[in-house]
Amino acid sequence: MDSLFSRLSPQPLAARMRPDNLEDYAGQQHLLGEGKVLRRIIESDQIASMIFWGPPGVGKTTLARIIANRTKSAFIDFSAVNSGIKDIRDVMNRAESARGLGERTIVFVDEIHRFNKAQQDAFLPFVEKGSIILIGATTENPSFEVNSALLSRCKVFVLKALTDADLAWLLKRAMTEEKGLGTSGVKVPDDVLEKIAVFANGDARVALSTLEMVVLNAENGEVTEETLGQCISKKSLLYDKNGEEHYNIISALHKSMRNSDPDAAVYWLARMLEAGEDPLYVARRVVRFASEDVGLADPRGLEIAVAAYQACHYIGMPECTVNLTEAVVYLSLAPKSNSMETAYLSAAKDARDNFAEPVPLHIRNAPTRLMKELDYGKGYEYAHDYAEHMTAMECLPESLAGQTYYRPSEQGLEARCKARLEQIKAWKAEQRRRTK
Repeated sequence: MDSLFSRLSPQPLAARMRPDNLEDYAGQQHLLGEGKVLRRIIESDQIASMIFWGPPGVGKTTLARIIANRTKSAFIDFSAVNSGIKDIRDVMNRAESARGLGERTIVFVDEIHRFNKAQQDAFLPFVEKGSIILIGATTENPSFEVNSALLSRCKVFVLKALTDADLAWLLKRAMTEEKGLGTSGVKVPDDVLEKIAVFANGDARVALSTLEMVVLNAENGEVTEETLGQCISKKSLLYDKNGEEHYNIISALHKSMRNSDPDAAVYWLARMLEAGEDPLYVARRVVRFASEDVGLADPRGLEIAVAAYQACHYIGMPECTVNLTEAVVYLSLAPKSNSMETAYLSAAKDARDNFAEPVPLHIRNAPTRLMKELDYGKGYEYAHDYAEHMTAMECLPESLAGQTYYRPSEQGLEARCKARLEQIKAWKAEQRRRTK
């Protein structure tokens, strides 16, 4: 018996609908519209190495293949997951040989962010010589994941998530074209196509896969609201733990805690954990926050953050969700001070600007006779030998003497630190005045 299943190609709908020209390519009009930069580069056959950065399902691989076809170049599809340095060099040598015969080679590397530094470096000399045109695709910010040397030789094009209108257009094409579902005999109302487009969250692969599932489950050649509901019973959370949204949501968590908003903080925490984020990653960020934004205003915040990290390590998901919630709520409610971060950043600037500044002789270690003869340690004042357990001795380099980095706030317990520091500075100033 001939069924819908037998009439459909065994190849997934998303693969069958992959366009082979710019006219059938959905979205990215900011790059591929008439007169736009990438379209001009392709049409003038002036292709250089580039990186496509964008969320999943927006057509990064498809666009690379279209470029190869349009520019009449050899195309090598390279997986960052399954390839090592030897594989890279073998492919590069083949491309070098082809160049000697006047043939241009485009090497497409999907998930280029998965390559380590050594693997990325293996591409560099061939890109520099022009042996290959490298097109990399990544869902992660290339500024973080691609070596600066390689990144500087590539033009980065940012691909955007497809709009609902883009996806609806693509789905309608899939329902009318023979290579798609045009021969299925199933009718899918426009409002259902629009709902699938919204569900897909800008991902063409998700949209087409959902449409295929809906059509396969159609009853009597029609797709009903009930059929659609069964196929998309749980909408995927908009969160890619390997992409930009990963950084957006962790930023939202951090800023919500900083603004003393426990409700928002717990929401963003849940967004990450429910989408499959590693709880240890979140815990590490919470530990950082405890010092960066709370610090000595409530030193117990760091203890609770570290304890939450340990709890995540010991018991894992889903049990550790409450441990992280406890830490996030506590830190949201804690008094805030960024004096730890500002102290370090200020000191770091002086450290970079005065990198060769010598350590003062009196606080140098003198383990050898020669060092002692060179006055290492001469004049050192051991704090515990004095009644106040401190001295007026200067410990900064001469050029930075008197510099202030730690500026305590009056928030929470840090007010005590501020009072104590003021006492210390006043005492030392008085001691120096007396010795003048």
